[in-house]
Amino acid sequence: MAEVAAIEEQVIAWRRHLHQHPELSFQEHRTAEYVETQLRSMPGLDIRRPTPTSVLAVLRGGAGPGNTVLLRADMDALPIEEETDLPYTSQNAGVMHACGHDGHTAMLLGAAKLLSERQAALRGEIRFIFQHAEELFPGGAQELVDAGVMERVQYAVGTHLFSSIPVGMVALKDGPLLAAPDAFEIAIVGRGGHGAQPNTAVDPIVIAAQVVLAFQTIVARQIDPLQPAVLSVTTIHAGTAHNIIPETVTLTGTVRTFDTELRITIPALMERLLKGITEAYGASYRFEYNQGYRALHNDPQVTEVLREVVRETVGAGVLFEPPANMGGEDFSAYLTKAPGTFVIIGAGNVDAGITAPHHHPKFAIDERALGTGVAILVGAAERLSVFAGSPNSSGHAH
Repeated sequence: MAEVAAIEEQVIAWRRHLHQHPELSFQEHRTAEYVETQLRSMPGLDIRRPTPTSVLAVLRGGAGPGNTVLLRADMDALPIEEETDLPYTSQNAGVMHACGHDGHTAMLLGAAKLLSERQAALRGEIRFIFQHAEELFPGGAQELVDAGVMERVQYAVGTHLFSSIPVGMVALKDGPLLAAPDAFEIAIVGRGGHGAQPNTAVDPIVIAAQVVLAFQTIVARQIDPLQPAVLSVTTIHAGTAHNIIPETVTLTGTVRTFDTELRITIPALMERLLKGITEAYGASYRFEYNQGYRALHNDPQVTEVLREVVRETVGAGVLFEPPANMGGEDFSAYLTKAPGTFVIIGAGNVDAGITAPHHHPKFAIDERALGTGVAILVGAAERLSVFAGSPNSSGHAH
């Protein structure tokens, strides 16, 4: 796409500016101002601020009625100290774009620029949502849905750059793609005492060890092995000295599922084990379980439209179907209101040393991926604005 090539340097410049000035979730004030400033240089956009740190730009086509299509980019960074040698490394100590959101924002700005220049030929309405706080629950997507950005929207498209996939490749998958990422915190309360006299105490460390091991039987032995699920205890905190049995142990962790019923079943099984083990030893517990983002299910019809877009704009040989991933994404909130799909764009390059995973202090992207993203977003907007498929196909039900 010649038009994409013509603005590629500008898209890279946008991305590098954002990379230098990262902001954490719900704190993206300067980022939102920068995005709004860039959008105001583009013709035909109705620009709004649905929340203090997000930006919505609306483009109404001049060629008559059509569908309303939402294109989404997330803007927030992570609390990570950057360890790259890039000339545009983060200038905000302890904050880094280590998940590609700077690239997502730059790609959507590029799409807005090209589509605004084609306004007269477009049908329907294109909404560009620059979302805050994808990285921190409760997330920005649900807040924007509650603010009305999905009203009258027929289709939604989001993108994500992946350093684990070679630049030039594009992944699209029907159905379940990303899991529901829930979190839990458990306090096991015993009775403290001296390490030399454990018989006078109720040792919560021993109890916690049994709880952690018992939890592993939930996925391994108590649910259908054909149902994907993860239960991970990721922190254990207790104690102050080598000779003191503490009173309390705190455990935290995550549960990942795709199935809505299983999402309810697992915490019930966890609490049943907790209750039985703590009662057996004369201890007590507190159990807090927080549901995070919903599982992300791509709509088959919209995904097929995106496959056609990728074949036409990027190339037929770049597409592949990825496996489901137990990571989470709050783009799923938009899919409760309209069918859509989430596109994974390769941004890794082994020869250039761009291999660090997401949320890593050395995370980087091959910036050639940005042009791919712009082309896909532009093509998606144009194709879906006139797409005659069911506006309530299977993705809407998830």
